[in-house]
Order: sequence, then structure tokens, then C-alpha cells
Amino acid sequence: MRLTKYGHACVRVERDGRRLVVDPGGLTDPAALDGAEAVLVTHEHFDHFSEETLRRAAEDNPALRVWACSSVARQLDGLGGRVTAVGEGEAFEAAGFDVRVHGTWHAPLHPDIPRVPNVGFLVDGTLFHPGDALTVPGSPVDTLLLPVHAPWSTIGHLIDYVREIAPRDAYAVHDGALNGTGTAMVGGFLGDRGPGTGAAYHRLAAGESVEIGSPRN
Repeated sequence: MRLTKYGHACVRVERDGRRLVVDPGGLTDPAALDGAEAVLVTHEHFDHFSEETLRRAAEDNPALRVWACSSVARQLDGLGGRVTAVGEGEAFEAAGFDVRVHGTWHAPLHPDIPRVPNVGFLVDGTLFHPGDALTVPGSPVDTLLLPVHAPWSTIGHLIDYVREIAPRDAYAVHDGALNGTGTAMVGGFLGDRGPGTGAAYHRLAAGESVEIGSPRN
């Protein structure tokens, strides 16, 4: 399958001409949704979910379907059966991809800040997008989309998370607030100059693509 990064936390996955988009939020170019058949949304925060963008895309493409956590699904009322609320343990097919749902809550920020629902999506048993949480799915992950910069995590958390997941490759997402210096620092810790995670670390530029999902050697 082909993975394309679209700014901050959004990615598009393609295979055989079919397109699935995850987390097209307020920091994402709406062009990420061009030609998409399905959208997955991990949680309601603006950098992952744009109601305006999704409603416009649904209007332009009557075949577009959305699967999302319960709080996002409620905000998309009026789209009827085109929106499905999903939670931990559920499985479904979207744009020809097999998707399994893992996780329940956004990572804690502070006791005074309410937590919101957050689900992660495992696509075709190989690609995992955790949203804003360090959820460990109950099955192997080949390619991890790693949220590398957030107010709820540290580099230490990320190193331990990648080690626990044990993917072959980790691709940086959730990096829209990093400047060049921050990007280099994170890459230093998670890449070859760091203490080691057991996974190859990569960062795609916005609009850059890579083929993923090939068998392990």
C-alpha cells in the first residue's frame, strides 16, 4: 500500500486505486480528501478533525463514508448512515481495507483538563495510527505512525512506546508545531543517534509518499 503524509497528523493510504484518509484536521490541506472513499477520525481535537472540511467533502462525494470515535460521530449528525461511531475491539472494512479499532481515551494532559474519547486504527493488520494516545494494540504492527510532538508525551515515553510496539518502521506524525531545530532533535533521539528503539525511524515531508506493507525479511 502507498502511504502519503498530509501535514501534522493526517495520512492517506492507497491501494489498487482506492483511498483511505486518517485524521484530516484543521492543519491539513483539504486536497488530502480528493478521491477518498473513506475517512477515519481518531478524536475531536481540531488538529485531527475538521467538521467543515468533512462536511464539504461529503457534499462533493456522496459515496464518502466516515468512521470515528463517538464524540466526532455526534458532531457529524445529518450525514446519516454515512457516519459510523466505532470503539475498542470493533472491526470493519473501509475502502477495501480491513480496519480494527484499539484504544478508548486521549492521553492525559492534566487533571484539570477533561479527557476526550480517542481511538486508534490498525489498517490491514500492518499500519497503526494511535491518534493522541500511546495505545498498544493486541496484535503485531509493522508500520507505526508515531505522534512525535505533543503536550502529553516526552521523548522517553516515545522511546519506550516504540520498543513495546516493536514495529519494523516508525513514521513521524503529529509534528506540525515543530520547527527545524525541534524536528532534528526528535529525529536524533528516535533515530540512529538515540538509545535505540529497534525500529527504523522516518519523517515524510507534507505530500511525500512511501510504499509500505511488504513482508518482513
